[in-house]
Amino acid sequence: MDLHLAGKSALVCGSSKGLGYACAMSLAREGVALTLVARTAPALEQAAQAIRQATGAQVAVVAADITTAEGRAQALAASGMPDILVTNSGGPKPGDFRDWSKDDWMAAVNANMYTPIALIQNVIDHMIGRRYGRIVNITSAAVKMPIDILGLSNGARSGLTGFVAGLARQVVEHNVTINNLLPGPFETDRLKETALKAAQNTGQTLEQVMQARLDSVPAKRFGQPHELGDACAYLCSAQAGFITGQNLVLDGGIYPGML
Repeated sequence: MDLHLAGKSALVCGSSKGLGYACAMSLAREGVALTLVARTAPALEQAAQAIRQATGAQVAVVAADITTAEGRAQALAASGMPDILVTNSGGPKPGDFRDWSKDDWMAAVNANMYTPIALIQNVIDHMIGRRYGRIVNITSAAVKMPIDILGLSNGARSGLTGFVAGLARQVVEHNVTINNLLPGPFETDRLKETALKAAQNTGQTLEQVMQARLDSVPAKRFGQPHELGDACAYLCSAQAGFITGQNLVLDGGIYPGML
């Protein structure tokens, strides 16, 4: 399927590895010019080079902390006003809420709620003006089915979800859509991090925790990042212009609800 994305531009956050990288790769394969943003310059350049070699796409890089005003300014200056915005930030640390300080909460809200909103605020009117825009936020399946040790993420990402629900319906008449991708257990560093924390809390081995998680997935496997990347590319396509304000869960069937 031709997604009619050739010639579009995208700013993809947290794209040096994992799900952000997968989204960038899928968009590049559709002919999208990319600006990649992440904190670590060597990993970011390595990711950019891999995408260039695989797709021939134009790829610029910005090594910056997107959760700061300075980092956002650098990213937006490098990308111009992109047709596509993919927001993504590593989840806050897992643990027991009794151990979290106000600073922990403020950091989680800043990274996983305010930063996407600030980026949207900067690009939305330009998207409206050109009558094309696609915004995809990578959040978490925990928004629909909270995970006890991920309280910081549950709270901050749910706030973003509520914000998007209202704004998405205000701008869709201008061919600007905003949707959220809610990943479950994908084979990324984050999966290993949360499994290690669970192992420490329960006294189990890491292997036992990982096996239990695998057993809980109806698909009987973990997700592969490229699967989420391709879902992102579809939500950015011309064909997806009638989809907005949605929360697409990609979890291999774990979430038991109908809505």
